Amino acid sequence: MSEMSSVNRKWIQALAETISKQVKHFNKTEVECLIRGFNDLLEEQNISKNTAGGLDRGRFRSILHDMFGMTDYMIMDGGIFFRTFDKDNDGSVSVKEWIEGLSVFLRGSLEEKIKYCFHVYDLNGDNYISKEEMFQLLKNSLNRQPTEEDPDEGIKDLVEITLKKMDHDHDGRLSFADFEKAVREEDLLLEGFGICLPDNTSIERYERHLFEEQ
Repeated sequence: MSEMSSVNRKWIQALAETISKQVKHFNKTEVECLIRGFNDLLEEQNISKNTAGGLDRGRFRSILHDMFGMTDYMIMDGGIFFRTFDKDNDGSVSVKEWIEGLSVFLRGSLEEKIKYCFHVYDLNGDNYISKEEMFQLLKNSLNRQPTEEDPDEGIKDLVEITLKKMDHDHDGRLSFADFEKAVREEDLLLEGFGICLPDNTSIERYERHLFEEQ
């Protein structure tokens, strides 16, 4: 083993030791695999070693599309999804942010996934899902027939039906408490405004590739 690779291995082990104490759902060995996988993604992005070393929005979007089949245009291209990983809002996803995001994305509890999906759907970050946000999300995710004279009317009706079911405090918008209560009563509502979590097949394929083949 070269001196450089030995130093790199020790650096990964030390970083994994630190991150594994801060992030749920992954053990130290798995975190080491995630760090190596992240470094591979950075190399594919052609990041200079002199930069901060994070995934930019374009690379992040292509990774989530290619690895997990995430295709929702508004959620993926609007930067909403990126924001849930980029916690410090510096325009790139660091290795720690990547692993923190994946811990919920791949192995999160229901409570963690409820918080995650709510933040994705809260388009303007005001801690509510408004009628307007519901309309935009549902308009984006539903397949509309081109023969419909006014397809938006059908979406507006769906928004009203959704509010009746989920708006427990009747203020015309969804707070986190509204969203959480509705999802706990009917878990299909977790991704009711658009797909923002990978399916089990994608998760198993990714984890097998990352943890078993390295």
